[in-house]
Amino acid sequence: MKVRRQKKIVEIISQKKIQTQKELADILRLSGFEATQATVSRDVRELGLIKAPSEKNTVRYTLPGTPAPVQSDNRLKRSFKDSVVSLDHSENLIIIKTLPGEAQGVASAVDQAGWPEIVGTIGGDDTILVIAKLKRYLPVLLKRFNQLVRG
Repeated sequence: MKVRRQKKIVEIISQKKIQTQKELADILRLSGFEATQATVSRDVRELGLIKAPSEKNTVRYTLPGTPAPVQSDNRLKRSFKDSVVSLDHSENLIIIKTLPGEAQGVASAVDQAGWPEIVGTIGGDDTILVIAKLKRYLPVLLKRFNQLVRG
């Protein structure tokens, strides 16, 4: 039952903009599943769902690795192509080296992309610290950043 319910949750969040656990529990019940708020909370945690920015300053549940909004992608691609020199990482931290004076602009582009796996960034003169929410999100983030560096 748990596996079926969790598959249904993934299906629901991929088709609808779910903002709260209560909303998710209501839809699950309408779909024939027994779902308390506590059950949904555990499922959300086990599935690794995160709240990501959505349109009109709202948030929605999503799976890690869901593509970022397109409008911020162009700025991010341009920033990485023109400014990033190298990438390094440790645990849940990524260090991005840029040309001198470019780090804050690139950090801002990363922030604007709204990637749900990122807690935040700190940009200095030529170095950016990117903090991932969880260590397990690092491979996804590194893959995206490396693709951006390559253009």
